[in-house]
Amino acid sequence: MRSRTASPFQTLLRRAGLPALTLIAIGFFGYNAVLGPTGIMQTKQTKAEYEQKKAEYGALDKQRAALKNRVDLLDKKRGVDPDLADELARKQLNVVRPDEVVIPLQKHAPAPAGR
Repeated sequence: MRSRTASPFQTLLRRAGLPALTLIAIGFFGYNAVLGPTGIMQTKQTKAEYEQKKAEYGALDKQRAALKNRVDLLDKKRGVDPDLADELARKQLNVVRPDEVVIPLQKHAPAPAGR
């Protein structure tokens, strides 16, 4: 019977296999910690997007509060605010008396020439 002796290549694989797998695992987790979907680089980008969305939310919240105020002024239970009702009626009907002065609050684009 022949005795089996390991070749030098097999001996090298046995001795270096576990350290090689350990280095591969450390590299994998290290890469994901820095560049992965929840890594350091992505966290910076996520924080920047969060601040942007927070600013957008603040602007939308102010707009929502203004709209809520107008809706509250039109509440049937408390009675419609006469100034708001007058403003809405004039806006819909495009009616202004000759003795009134209209002060536009928003700048509009100039009317096209030639009309």
